Amino acid sequence: MADVFDLSGRVVVVTGGLGQLGRRFSADLIGRGARVAIVDQFPCRDRTLGGLVPADHGDRLMTFVADITSRSDLEAALRAIETQWGAPYGLVNNAALDSPPDAPASENGPFEDYPEDSFDRIVAVNLKGTFLCCQVFGGAMARAGRGSIVNVGSIYGVVAPDQNLYEYRRQDGGTFFKPVAYSAAKSGVYNLTRYLAAYWGKQQVRVNTVTFAGVFNNQDPRFLEKYLPKVPLGRMAEPADYSGAMVYLLSDASRYMTGSNMVIDGGFTSI
Repeated sequence: MADVFDLSGRVVVVTGGLGQLGRRFSADLIGRGARVAIVDQFPCRDRTLGGLVPADHGDRLMTFVADITSRSDLEAALRAIETQWGAPYGLVNNAALDSPPDAPASENGPFEDYPEDSFDRIVAVNLKGTFLCCQVFGGAMARAGRGSIVNVGSIYGVVAPDQNLYEYRRQDGGTFFKPVAYSAAKSGVYNLTRYLAAYWGKQQVRVNTVTFAGVFNNQDPRFLEKYLPKVPLGRMAEPADYSGAMVYLLSDASRYMTGSNMVIDGGFTSI
């Protein structure tokens, strides 16, 4: 049987490709033979992506500094990709934005006082940015009559954040609630996926969502003490835990799969 997971020669655009997950995805796609075009807000200063990409595979990596909420930035990246490599086959909408734990108090305060500008900024990246990338890169794929789009969702787009996980912040004297904007934006991604799966089916462009849980990144031990009992597998994810889904969804192994949501969360949403 031919290797249905082989990505040789396929051009894949990865947004947010220099982040914790994006680097892993990009490197593992390159390892399966893909040519990866990273679109990120920051310049790439290490073409090995932290040692994940062998030096002799550097010709399979292209990087662009771009704002995914800017159609002109995305169109400029697409023109460069098509000039050098041809039309993209795959798109991983991985770029995301959330209010960090050290954000201004107003962003992590009660819902009733949550600032509009924060809501607009986070929805712009997570939902509008995904929409624009699908229009620009997905549109090129539809014109070519093939391709696969993977939209990265979140458990907090499926279930509401458990505010009890952050009780330790309030016990320290702060006012902290997981904000609403990220959840609202990620929820919108699911129906965008379904819409495009139906819309582009005849063009043989498949569109799926992956739902991820939290990734370990030296979180506060008090957070982990609350979070881990909610995960049947008993740990947070590592970036490599999600790469297999990317390879699968961008390869012929999933050629009859579209409009679906693949949940990879250690069981978080099962209980």
